[in-house]
Amino acid sequence: MFTPNDLVQIRQKGIEVAKIEKQINHFINGFPYIRLSRPAVLSDGILSFDEVEKDRYIEKYEQLLPDLRVVKFVPASGAASRMFKSLFEFKEKPFNDIKVSNPINYFFSYFKEIAFYEDLDNTVKHDGLEVDELLKNHDYTPIIDYILTEKGLNYSNLPKGLIKFHRYQEGARTSVEEHMVEAAEYARDVTNTSRLHFTISPEHREKFLELLATVQTNYEKKLKTQFDISFSIQKPSTDTIAVNLDNQPLRNTDGSLMFRPGGHGSLLDNLEDIDADIIFIKNIDNVVPDRLKGTTFQYKKLLGGYLLMLKQRINRYLQEINTHSIVSVDIPEIAVFAIEKLQLSIPNNFYSLDQEEQCSILFKILNRPFRVCGMVKNEGEPGGGPFWVWGANNGQSLQIVESSQINLTDKDQHSIFCRSTHFNPVDLVCCTKDFTGKRFKLIDFVDENTGFISKKSIAGKTVKAQELPGLWNGAMAGWITLFIEVPVITFNPVKIVNDLLRKEHLE
Repeated sequence: MFTPNDLVQIRQKGIEVAKIEKQINHFINGFPYIRLSRPAVLSDGILSFDEVEKDRYIEKYEQLLPDLRVVKFVPASGAASRMFKSLFEFKEKPFNDIKVSNPINYFFSYFKEIAFYEDLDNTVKHDGLEVDELLKNHDYTPIIDYILTEKGLNYSNLPKGLIKFHRYQEGARTSVEEHMVEAAEYARDVTNTSRLHFTISPEHREKFLELLATVQTNYEKKLKTQFDISFSIQKPSTDTIAVNLDNQPLRNTDGSLMFRPGGHGSLLDNLEDIDADIIFIKNIDNVVPDRLKGTTFQYKKLLGGYLLMLKQRINRYLQEINTHSIVSVDIPEIAVFAIEKLQLSIPNNFYSLDQEEQCSILFKILNRPFRVCGMVKNEGEPGGGPFWVWGANNGQSLQIVESSQINLTDKDQHSIFCRSTHFNPVDLVCCTKDFTGKRFKLIDFVDENTGFISKKSIAGKTVKAQELPGLWNGAMAGWITLFIEVPVITFNPVKIVNDLLRKEHLE
C-alpha cells in the first residue's frame, strides 16, 4: 500500500506503519459503540457536598497549594472562524428586513456592548468611517468585514484565545488574559509562580507571544504573582491518515500522503509532557468576568482538594503494597476504599483469592492516572455526559461519553442516554504521576476503540477523517474517574459570537 517515499514521510512524522494500518482498519470496520449501563446521577456516580464539606476540601487545597506544582492546561488551538458563522452567512446572503428576529439583527442591536467594540470603532475611524452611521443605516457588511478580515480585527483568522471577551474600565480582556487571572487564584505555588500551558497552532504562536509581551507585566503587578506560561502544538505523530470513500489513502497534489489533525485526543501527548503534581484542564472559551469568578475559584479548589485528599490515601496504600508492608487486615479496608470512595469495580471472586493475588489486583486498579471532573446539570447543551459504562468481564466504570459513541438506534441505550441529568463542561483536575512521583505513560490508559470518523469536503472531494479517542472520554477511559456536581454558573462557553452578549459576559 505504501511506496518508499510514503515510508519516509511516515517515519519523519514519527508514526509507525502498524498504527496507520490500524487506522485504515477503523475506517473499514468503524468503531464499536460504548455499552452504557446507566446514567451517572447524584448519589449514583455524581457526588455533591454540603457547605461544611465544601469548606473542608477548599481548606485542604489551600493548605497544600504552596508546596504543589500546579499547572493550568488550556487547549487553545481552535480557530475562531466557527464562532462567526452567522456573520459569514450574512455576507454571502445579506437581507434588509431589520424587523425579523435573527442572530444578525440581535448582534447589531447590542453591538456597542460587545468587548471588542472600541477596537473596531477605532479601526473604522482610522479609515474615515463611522460605526454609528453604518449601524444607523443598517449597513452591516462593512462592519462585518472589519471584524473578520485583515482590514480590521481579522478575528476570523485568529484563535479564540486572542479574541476580546470581556470589557472592563481599564480595557477589554482576551480569553487568554481571563485564564491568567484565574490561574493566579488557584495555580500559584510557594515561589509565587502561577503556571499556565496553552496548546496552540504553530501559525498563531507569534500572536500569542505578542499579546503576552503587551499584558503580562501589568497582570503580574496587579495580581502580585509571576507567570510561567508555556506553549505546545499538536505533535505530527498524532496526525491520522485521510482516506476516500473506498477507504484508500488520499494524496496531496505533490503525491504525498494526506494526513489530518487527530482532534483534541491528540493533546494527550502534550498533557503527558507537563511536569506537575496536579493539572487543571479547562477550555479556552469557558471564562467569565471578574464579578462572576468567585464561584469558579471555590469549585476549582474544591475539586483539587478532594483529589488531593484521595490521592494521598491512594499513594499510602500503593506504597504499603509495593514494600510488602501490607497485612491481611488492611486488604478489606483498601478494597472498601476502592469501591466506595473511588467507585471502582473489583472481581467477584476477589475475597476467595490469596493475599498476593488480592494485592496484585488492588495495586493495578489504584496505580493509574486520577481525575476529578466537575459536572453541571444538563440544560440542553450539546456534548458528552457522565455514565456508568460496561467494560471487560462485566465490570463497570465511570466515563464521559459523547453521543456519537452510543448506539441511539438501540431502544435501551437510547433510554439510558435520555435519562442523563448532567453534562460535561470540561472542568477537570488531574494527577498524572504515580505514587513514586513518576509520570504515567498516558497512552497505556487509552481506549483505542473510542475514536470517531467524519466526512469532510476538501477541494470538492469528500474525504473521510479520523479523530483519536477524545481527550476527556476515550483517551482517559482507563483513568480513575470521579464526578462532582458544580454550579451551572461555572460553565459559560463562547461558542458563537452572540454568546458574548449574554448577561454573564457583559459588565
